[in-house]
Amino acid sequence: MSIRITDVKVILTAPEGINLVVVKVETNQPGLFGLGCATFAYRHVAVKCLVDEYLKPLLVGRDAEAIEELWQLMHQNAYWRNGPIENNAISGVDMALWDIKGKLAGMPLYQLFGGKVREGVPIYRHADGKDLAELCDNIQRYRAQGITHIRCQSGGYGGGAYGPAPTTAPTGAPEGVYLDSKRYMRETIKLFEGIRDRVGWDVALCHDVHERLKPIEAIKFAQELEAFELFFLEDAIPLEEGDWLRQLREKTSIPLAQGELFNHPLEWKTLIVERLIDYIRVHLSQVGGITPARKLQIFAEQFGVRTAWHGPGDMSPLAHAANIHIDLAARNFGIQEWSGTEPPNFVIQELKGPREALLDVFPGLPEFRAGYVYANDKPGLGIELNEAEAAKYPCEKTVTTWTQTRLADGSLQTP
Repeated sequence: MSIRITDVKVILTAPEGINLVVVKVETNQPGLFGLGCATFAYRHVAVKCLVDEYLKPLLVGRDAEAIEELWQLMHQNAYWRNGPIENNAISGVDMALWDIKGKLAGMPLYQLFGGKVREGVPIYRHADGKDLAELCDNIQRYRAQGITHIRCQSGGYGGGAYGPAPTTAPTGAPEGVYLDSKRYMRETIKLFEGIRDRVGWDVALCHDVHERLKPIEAIKFAQELEAFELFFLEDAIPLEEGDWLRQLREKTSIPLAQGELFNHPLEWKTLIVERLIDYIRVHLSQVGGITPARKLQIFAEQFGVRTAWHGPGDMSPLAHAANIHIDLAARNFGIQEWSGTEPPNFVIQELKGPREALLDVFPGLPEFRAGYVYANDKPGLGIELNEAEAAKYPCEKTVTTWTQTRLADGSLQTP
């Protein structure tokens, strides 16, 4: 009997206060369904609408095993292609179809990708702090858990936090995340000097600019950071000014990571072919799911570019699991960002606290042990969804503030 899609459902949930979008694809085989991540935390209602009103009518009755065919069908059906809302909606279905495929095969997804080339996936975590002492304390806590790669920030991206306009801004300037790029650069250089003095050199450090510098500033900043031997510098150049990566590459030896905002293959193709970056950092649901991510991983391998998939808190455990399955089978894996989906008895000092609610909603998360994450060996993605628990944590429709980033004169800056 052929496996046909009978329904496509969207489940919205926010067990940690972050809006998550899950797609459930049901089939005509009793008990056989798949789950996928379609999370666009700041436009979750739009993604749900696209799935409910457009993808579901397109997909019901079709062959659930025809993953490539269905991905192309969803991608092309609206004529205009790519973009975060459409790609996240497609991702939810695509991951769910891969989940079904794994369940049909009775194998975890990494087996369908060719099997493991490593037993566990090394990760990096985020350490922050109001000052150097607090930041170093947090770094040491991670090191005590076996984590050897740590991203270091202080005071938010670009050194700013949301609030009223400073007194130096024009009269009437709106609230926002106000940036002072020169101060941010000076303070970050001092920060890394202090980290190396206190923590030493046997830990790999990263830093995320988050596109909050002008390209010419980013070049100077990268040059000054070279002395601290960073593992990589992330998103130093804004997406819209990607041509500057050629000049950045020419003027610094610091490894470069880029891509969490990418939606379209043309945004990464040249960067990879010309070897302008060292790590590709796309967000799996943002590019359309497992199908395009696997193609990207294999493409990047041909040019010596390694993966460092985006792994923030504003993606569901289904997407975290998808990252891990691809990582296990990828020869050009570099490092995996991990936002901390540990079991509640995992003892570590976190700003966000334990994650019992998340684990109640999504049983079966990959397991962290001593610096590595291990996929479970359940078929498919290996993640379950407790819909009754998910319903206890409704999503909220609020105005996003952290992206309202501004320069000193009150004008908007990419976040």
